[in-house]
Amino acid sequence: MPGWTRGRTVRVLLPAVACCALVAGGFAHRAELASLFGPVARGDAARGSYAQDPGLADRAGADVRATLREGVAAGARPLAATGQDPAAGWRPSDPLEARPVPTDPAIGALFSPGSDWDGDHHCSGSVLHSPTGDLVVTAAHCVHQGGFRTNLAFVPGYRDGVAPYGVWVPTRIEVDPRWVRSADPDHDVAFLRVRRAGGPGAPLEEVTGALSPGFGPELPAPSRLVGYPNDGEEPLGCANTAVAAGATQLRLDCADVPNGTSGGPLVTGDRTLIGVIGGRDGGGDEETSYSSHLGADARALYERAITAPAG
Repeated sequence: MPGWTRGRTVRVLLPAVACCALVAGGFAHRAELASLFGPVARGDAARGSYAQDPGLADRAGADVRATLREGVAAGARPLAATGQDPAAGWRPSDPLEARPVPTDPAIGALFSPGSDWDGDHHCSGSVLHSPTGDLVVTAAHCVHQGGFRTNLAFVPGYRDGVAPYGVWVPTRIEVDPRWVRSADPDHDVAFLRVRRAGGPGAPLEEVTGALSPGFGPELPAPSRLVGYPNDGEEPLGCANTAVAAGATQLRLDCADVPNGTSGGPLVTGDRTLIGVIGGRDGGGDEETSYSSHLGADARALYERAITAPAG
């Protein structure tokens, strides 16, 4: 979870720093700004929406594709929602530590090529079922810090430099206006409409499958988290019981969930998404991960994302 500092674990840099973003010249699009997080755009701040400039999206997609191999990943399969082995039923991880897991076609790494100080991939995300078949969910702090990042690309099923299901770029990004105004941790979720980089093709969900949205989850719930460390080339996972952390957050206690996992899914039941790593304390510390509660506000944001023009 890149950037915020809390405890001894660094997962994401405090968004308040991004308020220092300055207008810069020399970018491909006059709406772009310069910030500590690379190129950003204002978008519609009052609404929390950004229709991505196609040229900027294609530039980001080309930059990522140039560094990866596109081909079939060995051993990729949908993970059980909770335990390591679908046939074994749910069980908590033992020990309660994040460990490498097989790739899941619907879970991937979020890249931000260019002039920011992030690693090649700085966050995680997952494909979420929608009528349009082109929806990715991640944490708001992964896509908006001082403005909407314009250099994003999503690589589902990423592992060891391979993009087995292609590289996908946003056409539209939706976050809650309360995140835009004050980085409110109770609204640390974002929805991205995406298209394949470099050309037309089938919608993402037809290629990878998708998690199901689970708004207003009943807690406690047996769950697992999955995410990509920003200095690693394979996903990590951990299973435990997700519990409420007050009225607006949920938590899952697992150790050693590192930088880059922000935006990764918390999944329960039959591959139902109940959270994304983020929220309180930028997502957690060395023992605990958090998510904003995906209640009525997140459902409304989801509905806005799937009904808005794609870009």
